[in-house]
Amino acid sequence: MNIFKKVLFAAVSAAVVACGGGNSNNNAEQNSDSANIAVKPPTLLYGFNVDSFVIHQGKITDGLYLGKLFADEKIDNKSVTTILQKAKPVWDIRKMRRGQPYAVFRSKKDTSKVSYIVYQKNLVDFIVFDFTDTLGVYNRSLQVDTITRTASVTISSNLWTDFKKAGVNPLLSNDLSEIYAWTVDFFGIQNGDYIKVVFDELYVDTTFVKFGDVHVALFNHYGKDIYAIPFYQDSLTSYYDKDGTSLRRSFLKAPLEYSRIASYFNPARMHPILKIVRPHYGVDYSAPQGTPVRAIGDGVVLLAERAAQSGNWIKIRHNGVYETGYLHLLKFADGIRKGALVKQGQVIGYVGSTGLSTGPHLDFRVWKNGQPVNPLNLDAPPVDPVKPENMERFNKVKAELLPKLPE
Repeated sequence: MNIFKKVLFAAVSAAVVACGGGNSNNNAEQNSDSANIAVKPPTLLYGFNVDSFVIHQGKITDGLYLGKLFADEKIDNKSVTTILQKAKPVWDIRKMRRGQPYAVFRSKKDTSKVSYIVYQKNLVDFIVFDFTDTLGVYNRSLQVDTITRTASVTISSNLWTDFKKAGVNPLLSNDLSEIYAWTVDFFGIQNGDYIKVVFDELYVDTTFVKFGDVHVALFNHYGKDIYAIPFYQDSLTSYYDKDGTSLRRSFLKAPLEYSRIASYFNPARMHPILKIVRPHYGVDYSAPQGTPVRAIGDGVVLLAERAAQSGNWIKIRHNGVYETGYLHLLKFADGIRKGALVKQGQVIGYVGSTGLSTGPHLDFRVWKNGQPVNPLNLDAPPVDPVKPENMERFNKVKAELLPKLPE
C-alpha cells in the first residue's frame, strides 16, 4: 500500500473510532453528542502520523554517507542492496550534503525494524526510503503555502536597507532589480524614489522558502511612474508598462548588481596611479572581488585577453553600432573566449583588480560606431511591445492588477 494512503487510512480510522462510528447500538442522543466532538487531526512529519512511530531525527555529518546510515540503523544487507538499486533512477545518492536533515521511522508495533528513512534534499523536497512490505524509493514534497503580500517602500539609502527598515524581506529587492534591470539605473536611485509591489511568498509551515510571482509593481524613479505588469504573449510572460511597452531593453542598465560608482566617464580625469590628466572613457563600478559581471546584451566576444593596463578584459560586439568592454577582471567565466556567442545577462567574468588598478572594480566601457560614449547615457530601445491584437486582453489584465497596489 502507498505510504500516503496508509497515513490517510490510519487518520480516517482514528476519526471513525473517536466518533463512535464502529458501534451500531449507539442511540440518537449519543450520535448527536459524538457529532459535536472535535477530532484532533494527526500530527504529521513528512506525511507520516508521528503517533504511530518512534522517530529519530538528525543531520548529515562529515563521513555519514547513505550506506553507513543504513548500516548504523541495522538494516540487513539484502534490503540495502535492493533499495540502492531502486534509488538509481530516482535520485543520485552521491548528492547527499552535510547539514541536511534526515529522519528514521520505526513502527511502535515493532521498533526492531526500520520502516522508513527520509532524507530532506532542500526546504521543500525530500526522498523516502521505504523498508516496509515492498521496498521502494520515492521523491516527495512538503506542502508549500503561498501568501500574497503588498509592500510600499520609500528609498532613503539603498534598496536592501530600506526594504529591511520597512519590514519587507530585503531579498525581494533582488527580484525587483531583475524586473527593472533594463529600465532603472540602480546606481542612480535617489532619495524619495519609491516602490509599491504585490508579490507572493512561499512557506513550508512557518519557514520562508522563496518568493513566488511579482503580480504587479510600481517604481517611481525621478518622479516618473514605471509600472511592471506581467503579461503572457508569444509563449512567454514578460513585464510591461501601462501603455504596453516592454520593460526589457536591448541592453541592461548595468553589468553587475549592488555596487557603487567610484569614477564616472570623464575625458579629462586625473589618473589615480599615473597622476596625469588622461581620458577615462568608462564608468568604474566598485564591487567586491569575485562579483559576477554580466554581458549587457547579446553579442559575440571580440577578445578576452590580458593587457598590461586593462588587466583581464573582454570586448563584445552587440551589433553594427555598439560594442562594450569589461576591464580589470579577476578571471573570465567558463567558455568566454574570442568568437564565443553570449546572451544578455550571461555571466562573462568576475570583478578583480588586474592591470593598472587601485582595488577591486569593474571599468565598464561602451563604443558607438567606434567612438567611446558615456555608458550612463546609453538609451537602448525596448524589445517588442504588446501586440495590437493583444491590447484588449492586456488592458483587462491591467485593470485587474493596478487597483491591488497599496495606496
